[in-house]
Amino acid sequence: MIRFDIITIFPAVFEPVFNESIIKRAKEKKKVQIRVHDLRTYSRDKHKKVDDRPFGGGPGMVMTPQPLFDAVKRIKGRRKAKVLLMCPGGTPLTQKKARSLAQERNLILICGHYEGVDERVRQAVVDESLSVGDYVLTGGEVPAMTVVDAVTRLIPGVLGKEASLEDESFEKGLLEYPHYTRPADFRGMKVPEVLLSGHHADITRWRHEQAVKRTKKIRPELLKG
Repeated sequence: MIRFDIITIFPAVFEPVFNESIIKRAKEKKKVQIRVHDLRTYSRDKHKKVDDRPFGGGPGMVMTPQPLFDAVKRIKGRRKAKVLLMCPGGTPLTQKKARSLAQERNLILICGHYEGVDERVRQAVVDESLSVGDYVLTGGEVPAMTVVDAVTRLIPGVLGKEASLEDESFEKGLLEYPHYTRPADFRGMKVPEVLLSGHHADITRWRHEQAVKRTKKIRPELLKG
């Protein structure tokens, strides 16, 4: 079982996502345990503030260190846990990284906000910063959901058919090949004959060719090397 602890200032946004579909079933099977923590409960400020103006001036606010230091210390306890900061300036979340995280037992995810977190949090508390893409979101909640989803589906026994993972996008350095289902002819758009042939070797060859073609068109950098 993997335990996820998520530190956020918006705990309510996670409930609808984590109580549906695959993640819900993974929780019911006791493959994952997910706990969401309200950062404000760890603030020692009488108004439960968790942010302040940046030293040196500039726009926006910065998340203060005290609540985050105390939250991670309390949540971690004596357990060994990997602490991840969700922020645009982190290393990219890839399928390879998701597989690596799926080997962990305890993951603590900090949802960054505002202009970011005090750098001392990153230096002393965080093991790794993660980014879900080269763009900026309003907070780390959606990225945290992404990490939980990407990691959970890789845990043995979570998906109905483990073989379905083998040909997914990025698993072999390629985007996934096109898929078709019934009907074979929909409004004049026909399924490629090779998929109806029953010849498995030809189907495998076609799928690989289509995966390479799609990757070359959309993500050519994946084909380097």
